[in-house]
Amino acid sequence: MAVLTMKKTSSVSTPVSRQRIVLAGFLLALMGGFSYAWGVLVVPVMDRFGWSKAEATLPFTAFMVVFALAMVPAGSLQDRWGPRIVSAAGAALFLIAYVLAALVGYFPHAWWLVLSYGLIGGTACALTYACVAPSARKWFPDQPALAVSTAVMGFGLAALIVSPIKSEYLLVIHGIEGTFLIIGALTFVVSMIASRMLANPPPDWSPRGWTAPTGASRAGAGGREYAPGEVWRTPRFWMIWLAFGAVTSGGLMSIALLPAYGRSIGLTSAQAALAISVFAAFNGFGRPLGGFLADRFGVLRVMTATYAVQTVTLLAFPLAADSMPTLFVSAAVLGWGFAVTLGLFPVLTSACFGVRHLGGNYGLVFTAFGAGSLAPMLGAWSYDATGGYGPAFVTAGGLAGLGLVLCGYMMTRGTGGDEPPG
Repeated sequence: MAVLTMKKTSSVSTPVSRQRIVLAGFLLALMGGFSYAWGVLVVPVMDRFGWSKAEATLPFTAFMVVFALAMVPAGSLQDRWGPRIVSAAGAALFLIAYVLAALVGYFPHAWWLVLSYGLIGGTACALTYACVAPSARKWFPDQPALAVSTAVMGFGLAALIVSPIKSEYLLVIHGIEGTFLIIGALTFVVSMIASRMLANPPPDWSPRGWTAPTGASRAGAGGREYAPGEVWRTPRFWMIWLAFGAVTSGGLMSIALLPAYGRSIGLTSAQAALAISVFAAFNGFGRPLGGFLADRFGVLRVMTATYAVQTVTLLAFPLAADSMPTLFVSAAVLGWGFAVTLGLFPVLTSACFGVRHLGGNYGLVFTAFGAGSLAPMLGAWSYDATGGYGPAFVTAGGLAGLGLVLCGYMMTRGTGGDEPPG
């Protein structure tokens, strides 16, 4: 593995392996994703403290909203101070969040977990996750999509890995408080190690032997480096923001309904839950494949093809997903859609607005994910109002279709991200 000597930047001068940067990003994303696997805690806290389901899910809702909103200042801090300091601060906040959450036995109220797990934990996740994509993108101008999507793969795989461990071992043996402490200690240690592995390359650095294709630039569309204060004033940003929000909203709405929908077509609870595992596997393992394809064919081309398939799948869902095999295929399509979305939108953001301020710029784009996190509640409301799953899946299909139209429009207009790097 090639080792590249890095000049003094915001981090200490040290020999840096590019692959090490991707590994560090993967570990940070994986640890952040551990906190994302909240579902297995819902029933235990309901049984232990007598909370309603709404109270039991409130800490995670707060976590998601804070995580999405805090990505804006976290990304800007990453751009200013570098990834090492910001991700280390996130690791420390994660430890504080989990230790305070472990005191829930002394403060058995939902608001305690909203403050500890939701507010502090969501901020910690933003600080670590904001450092993943910019670092990988800066070190891999030759393979930007593959590098970024591989780094963020950890977030997609986390639920697949940690949910069974939480439900079948940690909660059974160590209880709620012990689970918080163990996950908190693990998250802190691994995240601190990963933070020490991160560094930015020198300005205008390029891999040895690589020449940028004709017309390629580190800057965004038009050869400019856009600052966050400029980005949100451009029509291009709002197209990206709406596309990101639409596809994530539709995906989150349909994913939340998968287990209940599986039961409605005659599957057992275990079989219906397995659909979520299929989704998680394609969401996690599909990210590097999506990045590989995007580097070869173009980011927007991969997005457009993906969202076309996802739109058809969701619109046909109530009719087509009527058995375990077809439900699993549908879950795989949804997982692939999330893999492409979460893996490639940072790359699209850098293609349109440049790399220098990618942390802050992608933080602005990521606020659309916070809006999308409210979609599962809309899906549940739709089912309660209509007594069926059809309207929710059709709505999700319409949202995926909106993302398809926006990405297709940007591709035809040549709005960044539609040309492979060569």
